[in-house]
Amino acid sequence: MKVQNIADKILNAPRVVSSSMCLGIVSVMLISILSTYFSTLPLFEEIGLSPLTIAILVGVVIGNSPINRVMHRIATGVDFSKSVLLKLGVILFGLRITFEQIAQLGWYGVFVDLVVVASVLIVAYLLGTKLFKLDYQTSILIGAGSAICGAAAVLATEPVVKAQAHKVSIAVATVVLFGTTSMFLYPALYPYLGLTEHAFGIYIGATVHEVAQVVAAGTAVNSEVANAAVIEKMVRVMLLAPTLLVLSWVLARKTNAIDENASNDKPNLIIPWFAVLFVVVSGINSLEIIPSGYHQDLLTIDNYLLCMAMAALGLRTHLTPIFNVGFKPVLLAACLFFMLVAGGYGLSHISG
Repeated sequence: MKVQNIADKILNAPRVVSSSMCLGIVSVMLISILSTYFSTLPLFEEIGLSPLTIAILVGVVIGNSPINRVMHRIATGVDFSKSVLLKLGVILFGLRITFEQIAQLGWYGVFVDLVVVASVLIVAYLLGTKLFKLDYQTSILIGAGSAICGAAAVLATEPVVKAQAHKVSIAVATVVLFGTTSMFLYPALYPYLGLTEHAFGIYIGATVHEVAQVVAAGTAVNSEVANAAVIEKMVRVMLLAPTLLVLSWVLARKTNAIDENASNDKPNLIIPWFAVLFVVVSGINSLEIIPSGYHQDLLTIDNYLLCMAMAALGLRTHLTPIFNVGFKPVLLAACLFFMLVAGGYGLSHISG
């Protein structure tokens, strides 16, 4: 009888795991489908809310509702989505970029992006940890979202800094708040800044958070501004991979420095291989060997993978820790936003 009970447990275990995996993946997939649909509605299109942002918001609402009581039944699939599917989504994100875009932009446009990304991340870390007394994970996530490409950068940085889900949600919330603000602010500033259309496009692309927000802000001025802004933004997105590699190296050194038992050998560098593959995919995309139909299909798949990862993070986010943090993350993001608006204008003004 005892042997029979053990056998039953062994036989049933795979089905329990499989059920949790399937239910979790299906759950986040449904949220991503709904989020994609909502993003096409006039209200959400007008304010520039991307499917990624909507997905994490829907996930947070569901994850903090009474439905959360059955979370254990879908936990395996949800955790799989916020780890494996997230990395797959970041890899395929490289299909949006080509090396030719860098050449079209010119050396100064690349220089502006390098300065923006490096300075914002450094200031985010210093202000966050020293002035606002935030943990380094929250500070870096907010910095990555502001410096590179919004929610997608926050998602890509999360595995490197090993942040908790609620910290990711905090960072994404700041992207939504200040990215949305920038969509309305930049077109309103255009007549008063004295920049050429090309220079203003660089200004938008180098400083606005999300790709969708860049498109919205640029299009609100004219098509020439929008084109320059999108190319500048794509180059900024391409800096995601090297940024993650440098960040991984810095964190490895930091970990060894505070470890009393660490040797004087080289620090253990954990290479985020998904970031390397991101560059590889960008290189393949630059060769233009993928048929346009398949390329569009892969972009659609990538959108859903990132949406599913966002939904999973939302489902795993608990609001109590967010409320306990207070307004410090928002203040940090506000400082970075001011830095982007003022500093980005100074850099862009030189180019035109």
